[in-house]
Amino acid sequence: MPAPYALATSLDQVDDAVWGKVREAFAEALGLDEEEVLFEARIIGELGAESLDFLDIAFRLERAFDIKIPRGGIEQSAREGAGAEEYEKDGVLTQKALDLLAQAMPEVPREEIAPGLKATQVPELFRVGTFYNLVVHLLNLKAA
Repeated sequence: MPAPYALATSLDQVDDAVWGKVREAFAEALGLDEEEVLFEARIIGELGAESLDFLDIAFRLERAFDIKIPRGGIEQSAREGAGAEEYEKDGVLTQKALDLLAQAMPEVPREEIAPGLKATQVPELFRVGTFYNLVVHLLNLKAA
């Protein structure tokens, strides 16, 4: 059975009903107008989110979709295919980790997931689309 929702790399690939709820959750959590919440917007750099905002966003998405978002779930998805020493060396992601991260976050331009990226910098890559895709993934798991 095909998954009911597909991951998106851009706004023209989203499911409108899911996107609307994701956009609303971000707008409410960050005190923004929905028009300011763009699929490709960086959550930290462009929307001004801080670590506590991530918890608020996750809570709102969990309520809106009746899902459970695992803390650190995005990075955890990327780590699944690599052992600790394969994932990072001295805090810098390995090529294998970069490849896994690019698969886990197709909405992030590949050139941003580049050699020299530190594990601590991964949250700076998160887009609104990252959370859209996480919700879609969890909805697909729930439907299976």
